Amino acid sequence: MSKLFYYAIGSLFVLLALVFVVVPGPSILFLLAALLSFSMVNEKAKTYLRKTQKGFKIACVKMDNWLKK
Repeated sequence: MSKLFYYAIGSLFVLLALVFVVVPGPSILFLLAALLSFSMVNEKAKTYLRKTQKGFKIACVKMDNWLKK
């Protein structure tokens, strides 16, 4: 697929995330989808995606430990 397609899909996800920031909804999921789409064609986006994945993993482990109490 072409780079333009991935950028268009990523931009659509960013716009949806912005809408769901105002209206209650899954804005963080759309931001992650946008980052995933951008990472298909951009090396810098891959770096940010890896950092985001590590951050979410740490947050989930902390939440699991907190919920076990």
